[in-house]
Amino acid sequence: MNNWTRTALKTLSSDQLRTSDTHLYLLDIPGLSGIDIYLKDESTHPTGSLKHRLARSLFLHAICSGKVHQGTHIVEASSGSTAVSEAYFAKLLGLPFTAVMPRSTTSKKVEQVKHLGGHCHFVDNGSQVYAEAERLAQQNNGHYMDQFTYAERATDWRGNNNIAESIFRQLAEEPHPIPRAIVMSAGTGGTSATLGRYIRYLGLDTQLVVVDPEHSVFYDSFQSGDCDLVSQANGRIEGIGRPRVEASFVPSVIDEMIKVPDAASIATLHWLTPILGRKAGGSTGTNLWGVLQLAKRMQANGERGSLVTLMCDSGERYLDTYYNPEWVAEHIGDLTPYHEQLAQLS
Repeated sequence: MNNWTRTALKTLSSDQLRTSDTHLYLLDIPGLSGIDIYLKDESTHPTGSLKHRLARSLFLHAICSGKVHQGTHIVEASSGSTAVSEAYFAKLLGLPFTAVMPRSTTSKKVEQVKHLGGHCHFVDNGSQVYAEAERLAQQNNGHYMDQFTYAERATDWRGNNNIAESIFRQLAEEPHPIPRAIVMSAGTGGTSATLGRYIRYLGLDTQLVVVDPEHSVFYDSFQSGDCDLVSQANGRIEGIGRPRVEASFVPSVIDEMIKVPDAASIATLHWLTPILGRKAGGSTGTNLWGVLQLAKRMQANGERGSLVTLMCDSGERYLDTYYNPEWVAEHIGDLTPYHEQLAQLS
């Protein structure tokens, strides 16, 4: 092992030690008495999202696999948050970085990548990011990080400060320490794979429920078993859902999937704001809508217990989209039916 590799691994380890664990909030929802709903806030990572954990794992995996060396140009295909996190670690290690992103990516994420010294390369359709990222990596004699292939294998799902271990450690003294379900959306599928494997590894009586937005093929693939599905439509909930079934999506560890309308996702994140006192991103709305459907199901059956989901990033990145009424009206549509359903829980 050369000196640069030793220094790089020490730098990544130091970053992890400096980063305290993220908070697990108990939400106050009067209409769901007897059911405790927890929201793990991943927006407090240094790069503002759940993808900070993934990016560190991807860099560790690539360096220890001998694919990244001093001066290696890192290229990634991303809808935004992973690009921001990888730009952070590339800067930390002194490596050039290029993110291949859909042109529709929010301006805040583009600004953050550039602020961290990265370069943004745009494509017109989300389905084009893969081939273009691979082409640029070859052109620059660099390394295509390929989160959509390596997310499920780069993280140590048995422990080592992964998201699943953190959740169950934080729940240990709660009234219902073993949740009825953990609800998570899928982008790469890496986080859902980690959660599902950890649950099975410890033999826990917890279900993994994965929620999927419109224009994503994960739900249909899970239901049909067809892993070759492809969609030409652009998704509107950034960071989750994909136009193809990614290699890092592991359906065999998922107990149930729920398809969530995009309007429900956006209505839910607006509903959450006064409860949490902060704005969340669109994927959090998708996650929480799924949790609320499970909670109402439990309530109808007279059951008590807990449910957990994740706040993947902050809503400050989406002020010009999900929190802009004009944008919502044009791109999402009428939220009124979902606002009315959510109001019944307050």
